[in-house]
Amino acid sequence: MRKTGLVLEGGGMRGVYTGGILEFFLERSIHFPYIAAVSAGACNASSYISKQYGRNKAVTVGYAGHPDYISIKRFFRVGELFNMDLIFDQIPNQNNPFDYDTFFNSEQAFYIGTTDCKTGETIYYEKSELGADLNKILRASCSLPMIAPIIEHDNRLLLDGGISDPIPINKSLMDGNEKHVVILTQCDGYIKKPITRGKWIYRKKYGAYRGLINIIETRSKLYNDSIEKVQKLEREGRAFVFRPDDLRNVTRLEKDKEKLQALYDHGYHQAEKRYEELKEFLRQPVGLETDANSN
Repeated sequence: MRKTGLVLEGGGMRGVYTGGILEFFLERSIHFPYIAAVSAGACNASSYISKQYGRNKAVTVGYAGHPDYISIKRFFRVGELFNMDLIFDQIPNQNNPFDYDTFFNSEQAFYIGTTDCKTGETIYYEKSELGADLNKILRASCSLPMIAPIIEHDNRLLLDGGISDPIPINKSLMDGNEKHVVILTQCDGYIKKPITRGKWIYRKKYGAYRGLINIIETRSKLYNDSIEKVQKLEREGRAFVFRPDDLRNVTRLEKDKEKLQALYDHGYHQAEKRYEELKEFLRQPVGLETDANSN
């Protein structure tokens, strides 16, 4: 799998679909040398790299009904809808321990995307440079505007990586990968619509961060351009794309365990069904120059 990148979209609780696919990859010892991910995709990737079977399901589906996992009361009390302390401290360090040793000793390159609030640019952190800051950067990558506080790190103010780079295919291309396995969390044909209402809310809250406002207001174009790039690579035989057939009525903020389990199982069984097709894709040489700016 030389020069092959695994590219993971975010999507909040829709990320359980990605978790199901990565679980199948673990069971079949499919370990990509390079991974670029944002938001929920980055969280799923971390347990995939640490080779902890069943962990993605345990920490998403298993905690979906927890009274503090997603809480309106917490949002009004401390300004975050998801309990980020629970997700990025208590769970990995106490309740369902994360295997930091296996993760950091892995030879897989792993890039976690975040958004710089001042400039609006995507800032990627590779796992080898994180150390004790791993959970802080994962937290930043998942911190959506309006429902999570800004994370300060290394003189930067960071929010969700999916704002500025919703599907990090260009990151994989720019880093020299010739083939890409892409896991999306929206169905085929999905087109993101531009923000037409409520811009003033973002401008009022984040008025000091012009770069962030610009990215939020143009995010639909960023997303749709990324989808077009993925589709082009797919037509050319340079991308193998997983996308859900349907979302089983799972929303970004879903708490229903049965719905989440159904979407997780859908991802797993889709990977199982396409296993031979994926193996053939990974075996075939590409022999094409990659260019992140190609049309």
